[in-house]
Amino acid sequence: MLLRRCPATATRADYTTEIMEHNCLGKQTASTRFLTNQRLGELYGLDPSVPLFRIMRHLWDIEDKGRPLLALLAAICRDPLLRVTGPVIIRMKHGDELARQQITDALRESVGDRLNPDSLDKVVRNTSASWTQSGHLSGRSRKTRGKVVTTPAVVTFALLLAAMTGARGLPAFESFIARLLDASPDELIYLAMDAKRLGLLDIKQAGGIVTLSFDLLLNDVERKLLYGAD
Repeated sequence: MLLRRCPATATRADYTTEIMEHNCLGKQTASTRFLTNQRLGELYGLDPSVPLFRIMRHLWDIEDKGRPLLALLAAICRDPLLRVTGPVIIRMKHGDELARQQITDALRESVGDRLNPDSLDKVVRNTSASWTQSGHLSGRSRKTRGKVVTTPAVVTFALLLAAMTGARGLPAFESFIARLLDASPDELIYLAMDAKRLGLLDIKQAGGIVTLSFDLLLNDVERKLLYGAD
């Protein structure tokens, strides 16, 4: 709803204005509007000067089918508590019922005793809801593993994020981020070829070697940071 109200060129202040003054999200009180603005900013950036958000926002406007996964991938990068629950979701098979204790154990292993039981329980609920919104889980009280359907725009974002963590070429298709897309490396390569035809990335494949380039999505500074060029 917020992104529909704001153009891709909107600044962080513009998003704040839409949430706080225009109440585009329909919050009942000023305090909930304030918290919503704060939380969305923490989770996504809401600022075109933040590369992660700017690129997600660009891909967001290309297609609507992949938006839940785009939002999930951006959140995974910015929310360490959501990120540590990812392996639990990846290990589940389609149709498996989520064991709440698995999420709790993954979080406890990450944070130790820094969260009290009530806070930990809230995080378990919130992360489970996020995986449901992305399509990885379905159901309310009993959640089962679904299978997400990815798109060329989502694959582009995932491969770029993998490259940012050092996974280049074929390893990008086998990375943690890529495994969240519920597709094999071969399927992802096929979708990456579609993304190339859409002008989202460049991919070359020869002799078992895959090279990827994201020059069309990056500015000069970001290209130097990603590729290490002078």
